[in-house]
Amino acid sequence: MENREDLKSILPYLPLKLESSHLVWPNPVIEALKSLSKGPSHSRVDSGEVLFLAISDLRNSLSLSPHLLASSAADGYALFFDEFLSRAEAAKWFGEVVPVMADLLLRFPTLLESHYQYADIIMVGLETGLRLLDSQQPGIVFLSQELIAALLSCSFFCLFPSANRGANHLPVINFDRLFAMLYEKYNENQEHKIKCIVHYFERIHSCLPTGFVSFERKVLPLEHNLPLVSYPTADFWANSIAPLCLFEIFPSGLIEDQSRGALEVDFANKKLGGGALSKGCVQEEIRFMINPELIAGILFLPSMSDNEAIEIVGTERFSNYSGYASTFRYAGNHVDLREVDSLGRRTTKIVAIDALSRPGLRQYRADCLLREVNKAFCGFLDQPKDQQYQIPLQCYDSCEARPANDFMDANISKIQATLIEGSGTSMDTDEAEATQSVDSKLQVHHSDVGIATGNWGCGAFGGDPEVKTVIQWLAASQALRPFILYYTFELDALQNLDQVCNWILSHNWTVGDLWNMLADYSSKRAKGETKLGFFSWLLPSV
Repeated sequence: MENREDLKSILPYLPLKLESSHLVWPNPVIEALKSLSKGPSHSRVDSGEVLFLAISDLRNSLSLSPHLLASSAADGYALFFDEFLSRAEAAKWFGEVVPVMADLLLRFPTLLESHYQYADIIMVGLETGLRLLDSQQPGIVFLSQELIAALLSCSFFCLFPSANRGANHLPVINFDRLFAMLYEKYNENQEHKIKCIVHYFERIHSCLPTGFVSFERKVLPLEHNLPLVSYPTADFWANSIAPLCLFEIFPSGLIEDQSRGALEVDFANKKLGGGALSKGCVQEEIRFMINPELIAGILFLPSMSDNEAIEIVGTERFSNYSGYASTFRYAGNHVDLREVDSLGRRTTKIVAIDALSRPGLRQYRADCLLREVNKAFCGFLDQPKDQQYQIPLQCYDSCEARPANDFMDANISKIQATLIEGSGTSMDTDEAEATQSVDSKLQVHHSDVGIATGNWGCGAFGGDPEVKTVIQWLAASQALRPFILYYTFELDALQNLDQVCNWILSHNWTVGDLWNMLADYSSKRAKGETKLGFFSWLLPSV
């Protein structure tokens, strides 16, 4: 089989076995799935209670311990399918949807082998096969929506081995806890989370999607590595002359409804998905329910470190919703009309970045401030997927000893300030030609894709909304993003955001200017020298 090393890394986390270079289900699993695929008249699976018995039998055939599932999972499956669904809905589910899911699982080994066969030709010269994208290992995985449907069917039937996932910093991927929480601590939002998942399977039963989704681990190297942008220092931010990007404020509306083609921020947990497959129901978890294909990334993406982010392109939205947290409700079918790119992905771009959790006063410390801005910068930076930053050192022989970040900051930002923003900075002819040469050869250009975000790291995470807003603005600007679409969700703390942003932009501040102000304020706040919010400290008239 092609991509043997890729398969070797992910095989321990799959329910399949490798026999004679082929992926297979054990024979008892094949027989059970064949029975399920023929419908309840053959399988006798016509209720949630019996469905979970079938799940248990499948797990036994895979030698998966029943003790590794949530203790109330059986009760949760029975509660949802036997009590919360109408008789007509249950008849359709067991008579039409479950057989399609079983058929997908029967084809899972073939789908996966085909995936590996074609993985290397999706992006020439770039490895894209399903594998463990471990921490500090930048890389990208391309999955077809059909293969993702098979993976999520495995999750629904709780077929993924779970014994070693925690030890390897991998989140829970089976759906047992999702259903167990419904029974153990009933909240209506939990019922509606499951409704979103069930609706996804109902949709793929009627029309199986044919596109692709990419999952990328993005890493800012901690050590200087000249072809790459490395983890910036506080001095880097303090000395940056990159111009601040445009900042548009929306008191109402939702990030996922933006129509400007922006990169949409997932207010993530360091473990991708957060509480999506348990009882969580805030921004990240809701996004994983309405775009369930995001869940596939949980299989092979361990926790993010401080210098990492995860970008996912191409997931389809299947559900509408209303409310938030305890008021979250499934609100019917969603038809996703976003365009498809040349690689078969929907142009929905989502980046997962995790903020410090419950940081209190330590969020104003210099190290925490740097951690947060670099986390956002990692997510917002549009690195070429082959990670080939072709910095033409021959143009600047004297730069060989300089860190890559200093070199890029002194040249790209200068180019942006003079050639794009028209700031009036003077350069002689030779210098202008040289910097234009650098800009033309660098693959790090001013992106035409902006950022759609909101109160990242606030709410349940307890961050300072004013500070977090500014941090994201700095990161987006340094990443050469053209704009931020900022959704405040009518948060009182940000009612003066528009006034503050307009004042800053009117003074033509650079990233360095704003960073230095934020760092000065944070130092005083950490020492107890001020209790004012950043906006009031910066503009006493606000």
